[in-house]
Amino acid sequence: MHSEGPSGADENVSLEGLGFTSEEVSGSPPGARRLRAGGQGNPPHGRPGPRPRNLRSKLSVSDQAFRSILRGGGIVVLVLEILVGSFLAYRAAQALRKAGWSFLTTQQWNPDGGGFGIAAIMIGTILIALVAVAIAVPLSLGAALYISEYAPRGIKRFLTSMVDLMAAVPSVVFGMWGAFLLQYKIVPLEEWISNWFSWIPIFQVQGEQRNTAIPLQTLFTSSTFIAGVVVSLMITPIACSIMREAFSQAPIGEREGAYALGATRWGMIRSVVLPFGRGAMIGGTMLGLGRALGETIAVVSIISPVFAIQPHILQKGTSSISSTIALLYAEATPFGVSALMAAGLGLFALTLVVNFLAAQIVARSRSGAVSDA
Repeated sequence: MHSEGPSGADENVSLEGLGFTSEEVSGSPPGARRLRAGGQGNPPHGRPGPRPRNLRSKLSVSDQAFRSILRGGGIVVLVLEILVGSFLAYRAAQALRKAGWSFLTTQQWNPDGGGFGIAAIMIGTILIALVAVAIAVPLSLGAALYISEYAPRGIKRFLTSMVDLMAAVPSVVFGMWGAFLLQYKIVPLEEWISNWFSWIPIFQVQGEQRNTAIPLQTLFTSSTFIAGVVVSLMITPIACSIMREAFSQAPIGEREGAYALGATRWGMIRSVVLPFGRGAMIGGTMLGLGRALGETIAVVSIISPVFAIQPHILQKGTSSISSTIALLYAEATPFGVSALMAAGLGLFALTLVVNFLAAQIVARSRSGAVSDA
């Protein structure tokens, strides 16, 4: 008798020597065993097979230092935020224990002689910030589009520098300008809005009659609207800079493609630039909102403090958390300081939430991810 090939026992021995288990050898047909033997482990005749390539790159010393600096900066920021929140919570514990959950619903502010809470000043803070954002966003968007798309090259750098310079103007300068000049110039506009749009609750002014011969201008001064206008000019440079940087990075190929398809300049902006900068528009708006929520000196210089919910933005009297802290801290008792710390903790939490949402929106709505071109 003669054999046509190697025996099963010899084949099992040879495959086990290449690293296969006995179960794998016994459970596979002879053809599959030969394919496995030829495709895995060391090939026959004792020659070593190719080893997998190591694709990890070794960072240079400068890269490692840069990564360490970034990681350290992130850790420092996180630690500082935890320390600030912990300090405010510790100092506010006494007032929060006394007020309880009514701290969130009480309008008056009298820590030493009665109830106190942040309901009125929190709503005032949000209203001032919303008015500021409603004015600043269209202004920022228009300025960013003009600088990046329409402005001649000769004045583009000048306009960019002027917008960035607005961010360096101190808050007290904006506050004095708004208190001594702007609010008396803007009263006629408030009267016009109240006359024609008083059917909208937020534009109503109590005690004001339409088309009176001598309107009471004192009803319109020191209002939420005036404070919001001043704050809007303070947050405009922030939002404008973020939007402008995103608009200027819109891909040249998509711009030229839109023009090649017959689009006008505005058509190209609408189909290419605006979708590309959507994330920056949202992020700039949210960051401006966070800045407006914490504005202090400019608001203190303009408003007339009222510790009651004031939903009428054109009427005199409003308040905010930051202005309340600035006005009452110097003469506050130890318990009053604890109450002010509790109010500051509420503002800290609100600002932290707004900035966190801004970061998440910017991360998820990456500029350039979607384009209509």
